[in-house]
Amino acid sequence: MDKKLRWGIIGTGRIARVFAKGVSGSTTGRLVAAADSDKARADTFAEEVGIERTHGNGDALLADPQVDAVYVSTPHPFHAEWTIKAARAGKHVLCEKPLGLNHAEAMAAVEAARANGVFLMEGFMYRCHPQTEKLIELIRGGAIGEVRAIEATFSFDFPFDGSHRLLSLELGGGGILDVGCYCTSMARLIAGAASGRDFEEPTEVKGTAHIGEASRVDEYAVAVLKFPSGIVAQLATGVQLNMENAVRIFGSKG
Repeated sequence: MDKKLRWGIIGTGRIARVFAKGVSGSTTGRLVAAADSDKARADTFAEEVGIERTHGNGDALLADPQVDAVYVSTPHPFHAEWTIKAARAGKHVLCEKPLGLNHAEAMAAVEAARANGVFLMEGFMYRCHPQTEKLIELIRGGAIGEVRAIEATFSFDFPFDGSHRLLSLELGGGGILDVGCYCTSMARLIAGAASGRDFEEPTEVKGTAHIGEASRVDEYAVAVLKFPSGIVAQLATGVQLNMENAVRIFGSKG
């Protein structure tokens, strides 16, 4: 009997293709269905990735008894909505980041998963990478002594297109939601590891950004965080500026 987790995808854009390729090599899961508001687009996607069943909307996919878990890869404003619907349908959920446009949306998604007894994960794939596991091991082992400062940058220069989700206010565009969340996630992870916890929340957050005159989204931004342990972090992100994408951790011994 095939006991692999049966995946369905809602939203068939570029990142969904990356996910589908990953599932094709999985020993624990397989892709069985895809849905998109444009049925023709879903059909094209299915042909490309080698699956048979498609749906013209997410509701139909959630009603599909052959789907155990859902990958939500729609534009940002629809992440919380489909995560909540999937949880209520009894489907486990991997939601592409960000989980919501704000704290209220994210907590509504978390509460829906808890209420319906399903697994929910936000799509920060770096958290599952062996390199990250090794990093946390080194931090906890005192390899650089007492952690005191973190620098994290994720920024790129995307060709300007006001209709693209990265630069559309209506689609939740801007650097902070798209890639700045990685910097924040990493800083919280490292601060937590240094303090003997899974993660740590900052007690102070200060930041500023350049808001595009045409786009009205944060085209590039910087922030400074302070954690209860005394660790400080400097974060930078953007979708209209190339910067050095790296994480640096400074401790008392290196």
